Amino acid sequence: MSDQTPDTEQTPMITPSDVLEHVWCPRFTWFMNVQNIPQHEDKRFKVLKGREVHQRRATENRDYLRRKIGAVKREVEVYLASPSQRLRGIVDEVLWLKDGSMAPLDYKYTEAPDTVFKTHETQIVLYALLIQSVYQQPVTRGFVAYVRDGSQLLEVDITDERIARARWLIGQIFDIIRTGRLPARTSSRLRCEDCCYKNICV
Repeated sequence: MSDQTPDTEQTPMITPSDVLEHVWCPRFTWFMNVQNIPQHEDKRFKVLKGREVHQRRATENRDYLRRKIGAVKREVEVYLASPSQRLRGIVDEVLWLKDGSMAPLDYKYTEAPDTVFKTHETQIVLYALLIQSVYQQPVTRGFVAYVRDGSQLLEVDITDERIARARWLIGQIFDIIRTGRLPARTSSRLRCEDCCYKNICV
């Protein structure tokens, strides 16, 4: 792994979760990283259930999914950090595929949609960016397993356009952290209703 370096204050990094919260509403970035106000998500059902599924999945046999993908090797719960991409995170599974490429596999406690949710797509692209950077191997696709009702596997193509957007989002976040500026809130008022910051967001 060529990009695996120690976590230090000299190499600030964010996580895929930070990016997804920023996509949901850029003010998450400001409240958490500029004002240092945590969101206290621990009691939310989906968060707790998702953690439970991840813990259970670590001991379950998912070989049938990996065979479907064409995986020849895997690592589970892999922490990756790439200072050059300013990104770090834990990938549910890092897969080595028959064609010589690598791929992330992420599990979601959600009913399977017809196509991958946009937030899940973004998360997979960020994991792909980490794998490419750390392992220096091609990543042309990633996978999401929706496990609420059985296991349905959906594929995400890792395109140059999606990689560019992921890097742009990372840049946006660090720009807010660097300048301390208050970004515009989300245009969706429905998102505000379930926001932990709604009582202090002006």
